[in-house]
Amino acid sequence: MNHIIWISIILFIPIFFILIGMPYWTRRTESFGVSIPSDVFMDEKLKKMRKQYASAMTAFSIVILFIFYFIVGKYLSNDEETMGIVLLITILGFMIISFLIYIVFHKQMKQLKEMEKWNEQRQQKIILQTNFYQQKLTHSNYWFLIAFAIVAVTLFITFTEYGRIPERIQIQYDFFGGVNNWVEKSYRSVLIMPITQIYMIALCMFINWMIGRSKQQLNAQNPDGSIKQDIIFRRRWSVFLIASGILLTALLSVIQLKFIYSILTTYVTVISLMITTIMIIGVIVLTITTGQGGSRVKHVRATDDTVINRDDDQYWKLGQFYFNRKDPSLFLEKRFGVGWTINLANPLAWLTLLGIIVIVAGTPIILSR
Repeated sequence: MNHIIWISIILFIPIFFILIGMPYWTRRTESFGVSIPSDVFMDEKLKKMRKQYASAMTAFSIVILFIFYFIVGKYLSNDEETMGIVLLITILGFMIISFLIYIVFHKQMKQLKEMEKWNEQRQQKIILQTNFYQQKLTHSNYWFLIAFAIVAVTLFITFTEYGRIPERIQIQYDFFGGVNNWVEKSYRSVLIMPITQIYMIALCMFINWMIGRSKQQLNAQNPDGSIKQDIIFRRRWSVFLIASGILLTALLSVIQLKFIYSILTTYVTVISLMITTIMIIGVIVLTITTGQGGSRVKHVRATDDTVINRDDDQYWKLGQFYFNRKDPSLFLEKRFGVGWTINLANPLAWLTLLGIIVIVAGTPIILSR
C-alpha cells in the first residue's frame, strides 16, 4: 500500500509546483487577477508579492504532503474506502485554502494599483488584429484521425473476438488493483470504452477548435510582440492536446483489450502511470516555457508606456470569474493561471459546459444498463 501513497504524493508535487509559480506564468499585463501595465510587472513591490505568494504556497504544500503521508500512510493504509475519502477531502481542502491565499494577494494587488495610480495619464486602448482568426492558430483536427483509427481497430478486435470476452466484465478497480465493480457482458456493455474514446476525441476536437476561436487578448503596449506570443501559445497547447488525446485513446484501447486477452493489471497500471507522467511533464514544460498567452516566449520588446490595455477589472469577479453581458465571447484566457475559462454571463457558455457534463456522466450509465 505504501507505493500507492508515494504515487499519490509524486502526482501531487507537479500540481503544487505549478500553483506555487502561478504568478510567474501569467501575462505581464495581469498580476493576481488585476490588470496592470506590462512595464510595471517587474516593479520591486510586485516582485516581492510574487515571492511572498510562492513562499506561502510552498509552506502550505509541504504541510499538506506531511499530513497526507502520515494520516493516510500510517493509519489508513489498509482501509481503501476511507483512504479514498481522505484523499478527496485533502484535494478539496487544498483547493479551498490555496484559493483563500490567492484572495489575500488579490486584495493587496487591488490596493497597490489604487495607491500607485498606474492608469493615470495613460490612454486606455483595446487592440485587435482584424485578420487574427484567419491565421493558423491551431493544428488541424485531422490529426485526431490517428485516434479514430485506434478506436476502429479496437472495435474490430472487440467484435471479432467477442466470444473470448468473459460473461462479467471488470469496469472499476480499487487502489490495490482489485476489481470492485462488474457488468454483465452484452454488445452494449462492451461498447462503453469505445464510445468513451469517441466522446473524448470529440471533446478534444472541440477544445482544439475553442483554442483557435477564444477571445483575442493583445497587449496595447506591445501589440506586435503579443500577437506572436499569442499565436505560439495557442499552437503549442494545440499540439499538447492532440498528443494527449491520442495517448489517452491508446490507453483506453489497452483497457478494452484486457477484456479479451490476458493482460496483467500491473501492465495496465504501469502504462497508465507512464502516460500520466508524460502528460504532467508536458504541462509543466509548456507552462514554464510558454506561460499564459505566450508571456514567457522571448521576443523583442518595443513597449509604448503612454498607453495601457482597457481596464476591465470590473468584469472579473475576484480576479478569476469573468462576467460581462456586453461581451459575446464564450471562451477567453484565465486571469490567474494558464488555460481558458468561460464568460459566465453568456448562457451559451453555460449550455456548452452543461452538455459536456451530462454526456460524460450519462453515457456510462446508459450503456451499462
